[in-house]
Amino acid sequence: MSADIVTSPEAATTPSVEALGSNTFHEFIRYFVASGAALILDTGLLWLLTSVFNVPYLISGAISFLVGLTSVYVLSIIWVFEHRAVRSPSAEFLIFCLIGAIGLGINEIMLWLFTSLFGFYYLVSKLASVVVVFSWNFFARKFLLFA
Repeated sequence: MSADIVTSPEAATTPSVEALGSNTFHEFIRYFVASGAALILDTGLLWLLTSVFNVPYLISGAISFLVGLTSVYVLSIIWVFEHRAVRSPSAEFLIFCLIGAIGLGINEIMLWLFTSLFGFYYLVSKLASVVVVFSWNFFARKFLLFA
């Protein structure tokens, strides 16, 4: 008896996960999931500090953003990115934080702009900043740190 593998005709036309895209695409999906977890942590802490503990939203926004930054760094090095361009962990973390600091600046500007100038609820402003900050963070980290 031979060990032939029998497949259906559909299996021949269904692309495998590997064939769906490049390594960057797979890392993008993993980064999306990791960022989603960090976003839940970030936004939950923003709400808790602002609504429960009455910390001004710009201060709580910075604190919660930094907690989210730390969580996405840990996930990035253990799960998201397969290659590391910077061999020194301290230099890598410093660059990761500098990219995050730019993201924080974008976040804070957008929170202030949409909340103070346009009158949106601060959590709606946060959602507006997410798209821009996510895009900046992924592409900067991918091409500067994890190429």
